Amino acid sequence: MKKFIYTLSILLTLLITPSCTHTAEQDGLGHHHHHGHEEHEHEHGEHEHSEHEHGDHEHGSEEITLDEHQAEEFGVGVDTIVAGEFAEVVKVSGQIESSTTSRSVVSATAAGIVHFTSNITEGKKVSAGTTLATISAKGISGGDANAASRAALDAAKRELDRVTPLHKEGIVSTKDYNAAKRAYDEAKAAYSGSPAGGSATVSNAGIITRLLVRQGEYVSVGQPIAVVSGNSNLTLRGDLPEKYYNFLPTVSSANFRAAYTKEVVSLKDLNGKLLSSGGAVADNEEGYIPVYFSFENNGKVVPGSYAEVYLLGAKRSDVISVPLSAVSEQQGLNFVYVRLDEDCYKKCPVTLGGNDGTRVEILSGIKSGDAVVTKGMTFVKLAETSGVVPEGHSHTH
Repeated sequence: MKKFIYTLSILLTLLITPSCTHTAEQDGLGHHHHHGHEEHEHEHGEHEHSEHEHGDHEHGSEEITLDEHQAEEFGVGVDTIVAGEFAEVVKVSGQIESSTTSRSVVSATAAGIVHFTSNITEGKKVSAGTTLATISAKGISGGDANAASRAALDAAKRELDRVTPLHKEGIVSTKDYNAAKRAYDEAKAAYSGSPAGGSATVSNAGIITRLLVRQGEYVSVGQPIAVVSGNSNLTLRGDLPEKYYNFLPTVSSANFRAAYTKEVVSLKDLNGKLLSSGGAVADNEEGYIPVYFSFENNGKVVPGSYAEVYLLGAKRSDVISVPLSAVSEQQGLNFVYVRLDEDCYKKCPVTLGGNDGTRVEILSGIKSGDAVVTKGMTFVKLAETSGVVPEGHSHTH
């Protein structure tokens, strides 16, 4: 509440902020400003405007006053626009995948019921040797093969114990003795001597990207239980629509934004490189051509997550572009705010081109050398909505 009251007090000061001082040569926008207090008589708070009426000035409301100290306090930042290189961009959907060399499947070592250990969920980081689940055959009719093997071993031993002395006395033939001995050896080999069931452990550190069975589900020996993906080297797949096939040969890099964050990441910053541009439609994605990149994970990217992918093609020079944070969308139109001098700003309508997730091309509305607000634009908009031309500020157009 205190912050709200403080903000209101700042906005009220905008109504009495000293007037802008600049010339047409300084702002380059063709506005001539004559500051002459002889044109205004101030008597007991009443003002006479002898030179003009505000209704005669079409562009007067476009100029916004914001004291430079207030602008600094609110974090308003300005960048001078310089034309430079900008890549052709196609925005597509895609997914972040683990590289094939760092992906492993955890399988069941015995048949039985799966019981996951606590806190085992998709997205959890695990280290090598971690037990994901135990598998038990207890309580399953005919499911405990170890118990059956034990019973067979006991029976074979009793039979061998019975015929051994009889064979020594010549009552039982050598053939029958050998059969009993063979049955005992086979039963002994079949019995493991360990409790029924087993456990499923992780062979390499990473993130659990898929659980293939549910808690309490029956599994057979060798059945996959989970997929663990290493998170040091990852693959980015972008699904390019077939209609952009001619764009494919120009693709060199990409930016992406994972579904769980607002941050757009450049592959250039993660040592990314193009693996292949497919050239063929994916079997499971009719109408799309997969484009693959590899990159090093900075610890913030989760394998298996979906992403917006900005495929970057051929670069063009002498292009005007601004950060996306500089653009304001109002009633279907786009604007940027240009600083005219220390205390004055102007809202300029712009026409946008493509954007690469971080910057957007400006086709018209501003030019090189303009000082555009790129940070704290909200506070400039608040100053704009005050809708007041400061006293002592006259404009001749």
